[in-house]
Amino acid sequence: MQATSVDILTVDDLVVRYGPIVAVQSVSLNVRQGEIVALLGANGAGKSSLLNAVVGLVPIAGGLVKFKGEPINKLTPEAIVRRGISLTPEGRRVFPRLSVADNLRLGGAVTRDRADYDAAHEHVLNLFPILGERMRQNGGTLSGGQQQMLAIGRSLMARPALLLLDEPSLGLAPIVVDQIFELLERLRREGTTILLVEQNVHRALEIADRAYVLASGRVESHGEAAALRASAEIERAYLGIGVSE
Repeated sequence: MQATSVDILTVDDLVVRYGPIVAVQSVSLNVRQGEIVALLGANGAGKSSLLNAVVGLVPIAGGLVKFKGEPINKLTPEAIVRRGISLTPEGRRVFPRLSVADNLRLGGAVTRDRADYDAAHEHVLNLFPILGERMRQNGGTLSGGQQQMLAIGRSLMARPALLLLDEPSLGLAPIVVDQIFELLERLRREGTTILLVEQNVHRALEIADRAYVLASGRVESHGEAAALRASAEIERAYLGIGVSE
């Protein structure tokens, strides 16, 4: 799909610190409306910290984050979700003792209009029919793949314009991974913009329009996904793949 030239997310010189440790060092990136942008790098590169900073879950020590041209640095996480950004965190983090229905209800809590809520609920169950069959089942009793579907569905209940996904394929069976990546392409076709952190580098670059490679909290490379996919140097230097044992 050809993305538009309108930036929906702009990150400019972002800095995130945990005490004396600098997790994100002057990172700048943009996500255009209609794109899937992959954020790649080894463990500890700062990818999750960047996503958490965008949605207000960790404080920003420096720089600026804009959504649809408006600064969101000082907004609460709830206000950021209301603006149109949702995060599906690493590890799914569904509420294990709550039912599937209640997990989804919490995801839609920021939606004030009943018609919007009902439309989001219908959309999620259309995307994940299995959740409709498990509505009374506690989230913690679902399979790993079903929990990931629930986590993504919970994020989509807020009807986000921008969906942040942190390692959605981690720990899942190959057939479920295929389903997740098919879902991401479907969401893009339906108009959802996606910023994707993903350890499955090849799959991420197959569906992404562009990608950024982080190392030690800095952007080491960025460009069109197809070009990065063909670059053995990028793989060897930053992703730890394509290197003979």
